[in-house]
Amino acid sequence: MIRGIRGATTVSTNASAEIIDNTQALVEEMAEANSIRPESIATVLISVTADIDADFPAKALRNIEGWKYVPVMCMKEIDVPGSLEKCIRVMMTVNCEQAQQDVKHIYHQEAVKLRPDLLR
Repeated sequence: MIRGIRGATTVSTNASAEIIDNTQALVEEMAEANSIRPESIATVLISVTADIDADFPAKALRNIEGWKYVPVMCMKEIDVPGSLEKCIRVMMTVNCEQAQQDVKHIYHQEAVKLRPDLLR
């Protein structure tokens, strides 16, 4: 079964270290909360708002043990007026046995405002 796992975080500044650290913490928690192994991941898509350009958040995944071959891509999020600033969104597509309603979506920092209905 293929499932999508959503996650998002924010950074307080457009700084490389914070982008990498916050992205890595988010992705690690997404994988742990859903018992995901790197070999079961089809792709990870990462979008950033227009105010983030100090580094590629996808680089954070290279810091995670065993994730060398996980396909990752970064892109810009649609720039909607009034949307959450300095936001990094992650869509992880995985092979798993969980029912869709049992997938644990993870939101950190200010991104908890995005989908309060999915927080547990």
